[in-house]
Amino acid sequence: MRKLVRSRPFALQATALIALLAQAAAGPAHADDEFYKGKTVNLIIATATGGGYDTYGRLVARHMGKHLAGQPTVIVQNMPGAVGVRAANYLYNVAPKDGTAIAMLDQAIYLDQILGSSGLNADASKFNWVGRILSNSAVLYAWHAAKVKTIEDAFTHELVVAVQGAASKLNWTMLNNTVGTKLKLVAGYPGSNESRLALMRGEVEGLSQPWPVIKLEAEQILRDKQINLIVQTGAVSHPELMQVPRMVDLAKTDEDRVLLALFSSPSTIGRALAAPPGVAAERIAVLREAFMATMHDPALIEEARRVKLELDPLDGAALQASIAGTGAVSPALVARARRVAER
Repeated sequence: MRKLVRSRPFALQATALIALLAQAAAGPAHADDEFYKGKTVNLIIATATGGGYDTYGRLVARHMGKHLAGQPTVIVQNMPGAVGVRAANYLYNVAPKDGTAIAMLDQAIYLDQILGSSGLNADASKFNWVGRILSNSAVLYAWHAAKVKTIEDAFTHELVVAVQGAASKLNWTMLNNTVGTKLKLVAGYPGSNESRLALMRGEVEGLSQPWPVIKLEAEQILRDKQINLIVQTGAVSHPELMQVPRMVDLAKTDEDRVLLALFSSPSTIGRALAAPPGVAAERIAVLREAFMATMHDPALIEEARRVKLELDPLDGAALQASIAGTGAVSPALVARARRVAER
């Protein structure tokens, strides 16, 4: 009996110790629970409504809140302008640095920085990258009535191409200046929906979008063979597009191949979320964990399957490291890249 009485306080002490350790381990989560509870997280999208950025951004926004302790409301805010520069500058310089602002930036934001693009007042390597939803193998496609049916035709015939983002503008300008394609670029359309309508009205002859978005938004004209797939921009060929050449396949020299690979690097960023610099590391860890939980959420996966959206997630730490590596290019390559990117 005496033995039993002595063991009881010991058991209670052990239980109390375990509880204290658990509470200590859970401290940051409880702190975040108090922080996010009743708050709103703004997800800024660097394009107008419609199109791939907006579609994927809203998909994540519908599910991510429940994976953040405190379950804040996630609100989408479209911020188009200056081919993605407006949103990048806002996130870097103006947005709150407390974990309540994240953004889906133009995938060419770091390439823009390397090239010294005018108006960009942000260092993409200092953004806190939360994670990637989808790598981007964008495809340039042409209306069936255009003279350009293949990329080889674009060396002898002009193709009028609508551009609505920094990535496409850079890619096609660089391709013209590096390998001699004859792509005439037309800006001014606020999004891919408007660009595709212009294509069907005959105002332009081509445009580019991520392959998964083409299959979704241009499903009918793709099925009816009203468009021809010309070239893909990804560093790696999409499994469904093995017959469509990549930009890097057009290189005439080894130096050209390195240059074209640099311009293909935005495909790694693809459709990704970033937070401003200066956000506490603990909160970035929480956002990254919530993002990956969102990407593995059966409800999100089912919604993506239902609306035919592909997913190719990459965690924020790996994406951050990849972006840092992209910047490790020689001054000579940067100088040439800037020359061929001149409009």
